[in-house]
Amino acid sequence: MILKNSTIDDLLERLKLLEAELETEIDRLLNEKRELFRYTLKKGKVQFEYGIKVLQKHQRTGLWHYIFAAHLGHLLIAPIIYSVIFPISLLDFMATFYQHICFRVYGIPLVIRSKYIIIDRQHLAYLNIIEKLNCVYCGYCNGVIEYAREIAARTEQYWCPIKHAQRSPEPHKRINNFIDYGDVDAFKKHFKNIRKEISSSK
Repeated sequence: MILKNSTIDDLLERLKLLEAELETEIDRLLNEKRELFRYTLKKGKVQFEYGIKVLQKHQRTGLWHYIFAAHLGHLLIAPIIYSVIFPISLLDFMATFYQHICFRVYGIPLVIRSKYIIIDRQHLAYLNIIEKLNCVYCGYCNGVIEYAREIAARTEQYWCPIKHAQRSPEPHKRINNFIDYGDVDAFKKHFKNIRKEISSSK
């Protein structure tokens, strides 16, 4: 932290504790949901108990019924929605290429792609093929954006760890440890230390 014993620092410390508590509670609830809906994760892969998929299939909306019941506007704009796969895939490739080259030079730990891009909803038997495709697409696109954001955040911490004069609605978490806007003394004093903090990133 740049400012010591400030109200903001105290709040941030409390926030870290609350986030840790929240993660513990989320893990507990996830375990309860896994028991409730009869599935487990083995090496990151979803496995339902025997017979559960059969029960799920009975709840699946038929493909033709799904298509004919769809809103006309949704069908017409589908090509636009799916065309976004091209820039998203390019972002995925370029972000991966960038970090594997630049982060090794900077000494920044690589962002683990599989932690951010999670595609698992296609295992739900109550989804038809179009719903599964939609879920795979959304999981991939949102995961790539999260993945790229963390790469960008680590880069920002390395090169320009200065807060903005204005705060965006949902800034990345790393910005809390950045130097205050306009504080030249803190910038000169703490810039290198903030860079070093990236080495503890996971």
